[in-house]
Parts: sequence; structure tokens; C-alpha cells
Amino acid sequence: MFVSADTEPSMRAVAREAGVGIATLYRHFPNRESLVDAVYRDQVARLTAGARELLAQLSPPAALRRWMDLFGEWIATKNGMLDTLLAMIESGEIAHARTQTELLAAIDDILDAGRATGELRADVTAEDIAASLIGIFTVAPSPEHEARASRLLNILMDGLRPTP
Repeated sequence: MFVSADTEPSMRAVAREAGVGIATLYRHFPNRESLVDAVYRDQVARLTAGARELLAQLSPPAALRRWMDLFGEWIATKNGMLDTLLAMIESGEIAHARTQTELLAAIDDILDAGRATGELRADVTAEDIAASLIGIFTVAPSPEHEARASRLLNILMDGLRPTP
């Protein structure tokens, strides 16, 4: 539902989109911040679970590359709620450190699998990957820049493979 950087939907619009009445929405989420928190936590859980699912289906490098796309999609969904989200992180209403730990653990799972198979470099950390992804999605933040982001992610993946 959170679709663009310049429009944060009202609680009424969210209720309409979800197909529920405004009273039902407010019963579960008494304010906008509680709704943003719930959406944020759900998306982080899905993103971290996605790493395990991809790793079960694909080789570690392929899983990591696909997870990078999922991360980019996750970042893109933040545009519509970015101001609220940043305010909540700053005030401590959302535990940013916990989220960061969960995301780094998901990256570590894939890196560990890739190290074990010899398909990913042993000297790369989850923090390295996270910093690289933040940089890439900062310079190519939206769907209009998808081709550039994809190219940069492919370059990153090339650098993550061990040299013979």
C-alpha cells in the first residue's frame, strides 16, 4: 500500500485498500505509527525468511543475488512511509539495531553457505554486503533506475566470487 515517496496514505486509505472498515483498522492499529511498525516488522521477517528459502532452492551465489533484488524491493517499499519510519527509529519506537542484526544474520547465512562451497569469498562480511547494498540503492533508488541497480548488483556479485 505504501507506494510513493510523496504520498503517505491516510489510515482511511489504508483501511479502504485492505478492505476493512476504519474502526477495524484502528482496533488493531490505534495510530499510524503502530501500523508502520507492524508492516516494518512483517517485511523484515519476510526478508530474513526469504534468505533461508532462497538458499534452500539455489546455489549460494544465486541465492545471494536474488536476495539482493528482494532487499532492493524492500527498500523501495519504504519510500511511502520513510518519514514516519525514520521518526520512529529516531525516537526508539522501532528497534533499528534488532532489524540490522536480523538482516545481517540473513546475509551471513548465505555467505557461510557460499564459503563452505567455495563459491563466495571468505573475507567478505555481512556488513560489507549491507554497506554495498545501501550504496547501490542510494544511487539507484527507484524502479526508474532498475537497470542501473541490476548492473551494479552484478558487478558486486563478480567481486564476491573467489579468484582462482
